[in-house]
Amino acid sequence: MVMYLKLDKDKFISHIVDNEQIMNMRRVLDKIQIVLNSHRIQSTDFLDPYERKLAKSILNRFPEIDYYEIGGLDEGERKVILIHPDYYQLDEGDIPIDSLMIYDYVGEFSHRDFLGSILNLGINREKIGDILIHENYAQVVVKEEICNFIMFSLERVGKEKVKVKQIPLKALKQGNIEYKDIYITVPSLRLDALMSGGLNLSRDDSQKLIKSNKVKVNWEPIDKVAKEISEGDVISTRGYGRFVVNSIEGISRKGRIRIIIRLLK
Repeated sequence: MVMYLKLDKDKFISHIVDNEQIMNMRRVLDKIQIVLNSHRIQSTDFLDPYERKLAKSILNRFPEIDYYEIGGLDEGERKVILIHPDYYQLDEGDIPIDSLMIYDYVGEFSHRDFLGSILNLGINREKIGDILIHENYAQVVVKEEICNFIMFSLERVGKEKVKVKQIPLKALKQGNIEYKDIYITVPSLRLDALMSGGLNLSRDDSQKLIKSNKVKVNWEPIDKVAKEISEGDVISTRGYGRFVVNSIEGISRKGRIRIIIRLLK
């Protein structure tokens, strides 16, 4: 008789307080359970760096399994995690992602334009990885099960006709990232102060956005206005975009902190 292992999922997610991530990590535990019971490879959908950090905090508690992250580029932001028995050696046939090129257009489109056009096909965001924008084409990393659907269904970005073809993962190149460097001075490195200076908001408005769960730091939802921010942190605010604390330049004569932020377009 084959014994079926049933995981106590609540035990493994007890350290997670974000309700959205509790659901995501339950899905990761579902896949872990399949690997342990059926010895079959499983893969997550695309996860951002914070989600992968949480997933690995769970995966590392199972010595019988191993895992591998892949997103097309080593420096990719969004990646899937392949979960497999520790004795299994992965090969190219196990990779669950593909890449597409969108081309033959003359307009200038943003990351939001490409993503919106793909999601309008009825595809979930979790199935889409990084979108790499180049001078006259874009590359998109996707889960393999939706690759053909996008290739044959995506006909327009915005109002302009486009063509789509599949390309090898090894053809992916780091995209052009448009940004604007802004010099600001702030009284402290608190999150609300950085948001006020970086997004040209009042301190009160910044605090309201933080308390209403519309702000993430390094992809992690943050609701504490006094959270200390460090050089290199990525701050994203729903409805306002995101910026990187590019460098901390020192203290001004008036005792304020001089910072260069990189506003991502």
